[in-house]
Amino acid sequence: MADHDRAGLDGLITPPLSRRGFVMTSLMSGLTLATTRVEAQVIHTDPTGIEAGEVKIPAADGPMPAYRAVPEGTGPFPIVLVIEEIFGVHDYIKDICRRLAKAGYCAVAPELYARQGDLSTMSDPKQIIRDVIAKTPDAQWIGDLDAAAAWAASAAKGDPNRLGVMGWCRGGRDVWLYAAHRRDLKAAVAWYGPVGGERTDIQPRTAGDVAAEIHAPLLGLYGGADTGIPVKAVEEARDRALAAGKSVEIVVYPDAPHGFHADYRPSYQREAAEDGWTRALAFLKSHGVG
Repeated sequence: MADHDRAGLDGLITPPLSRRGFVMTSLMSGLTLATTRVEAQVIHTDPTGIEAGEVKIPAADGPMPAYRAVPEGTGPFPIVLVIEEIFGVHDYIKDICRRLAKAGYCAVAPELYARQGDLSTMSDPKQIIRDVIAKTPDAQWIGDLDAAAAWAASAAKGDPNRLGVMGWCRGGRDVWLYAAHRRDLKAAVAWYGPVGGERTDIQPRTAGDVAAEIHAPLLGLYGGADTGIPVKAVEEARDRALAAGKSVEIVVYPDAPHGFHADYRPSYQREAAEDGWTRALAFLKSHGVG
């Protein structure tokens, strides 16, 4: 087992992981059903100059559905693992991958909840959290991200020496945990990722718990009007990381709510979203993912 497989979150991944068959064998089409309405400002990035589409990533229990976008050309290109919200790899997440490819990255978004439920049929966020998110072991999705990184390097023109991760909402929480897991990660960007939350046998540690153990510089982009993630809690996680000699930068947009980057939802805040995106790309490049 490689060093990074035992890094930081040893208790999560040293036992052999019991896998289950994939419920979702392909990605959903369109946007998630779990939104009250779709906003008019939905961004669509055209595929000119890039290669983009659904792919299958080898996993221990079969092919894992994922979306990949990469520039045309021979590469290799820096890799960014894209971690979804709770709603699955739908059109918004796919478009993020295309945006990253336009910026010169090999972007891969694996469907991390494909074993636990079919997110394409679910319209109730509470059901998604109860029946899918809460039942997905952290060890499982961490292993799937590792598999996605390996696949990107071997089959998608990705450069394993320039590896970054970016995630939104629940995926932002997972960014913190993955940064504590993988020693060769160069940079991590968490968009309004919860730093607290319930601890369970299969999800034993919060993002705040691992803040002092991260291996890569981390940029956190948060909303000051986010009613579910107190800014104080985020700042405390940052301070624990800094006290341990880690590199964490937190940017708070005072008037932005949770989900301010999600252009398909009413929560979208264009100014904060665009500024955050600019900061995120600059952060990746300044830390060797570019």
